[in-house]
Amino acid sequence: MTNPLPSTVRSLPIALIRAREGVMSPIRDMLSETGITEQQWRVLRVLAEYGRMDTKTLADRSSLLFPSLTRMAATMREKGLVTQTRDVKDRRRQFVDITPAGQKIIDDCLPEAALIVAGFKETLGEQNYETLLDLLAMLDPGNHS
Repeated sequence: MTNPLPSTVRSLPIALIRAREGVMSPIRDMLSETGITEQQWRVLRVLAEYGRMDTKTLADRSSLLFPSLTRMAATMREKGLVTQTRDVKDRRRQFVDITPAGQKIIDDCLPEAALIVAGFKETLGEQNYETLLDLLAMLDPGNHS
């Protein structure tokens, strides 16, 4: 009987996990001095790019589960990185916004983050980098492009 699964060397899930580690390693190094996690970085990046948004949208755009974002936002609020306000019409709905302290982390990391991205583009080539992002977007059920 032949195995219907590809070799683990050519397994998409395993390849994605390995690639994620390769991508995240320099980002983890960059964040080591900031006192924030990878997930908190994603939240700050999304807020810096899009501005104030409701928690459901923020969780989606940050690739976080809603309950995880809810807990994380409370921690980030305590650290002074974000603010949280309730919708006046629907008290169950909350909005999150980046504070100047949160924006400072983004601004301080910007040069190193840009170098990290440039390194990925150098490794892959500009066209392959863009193609990879397009291909991965095709696998994303909540494609945000």
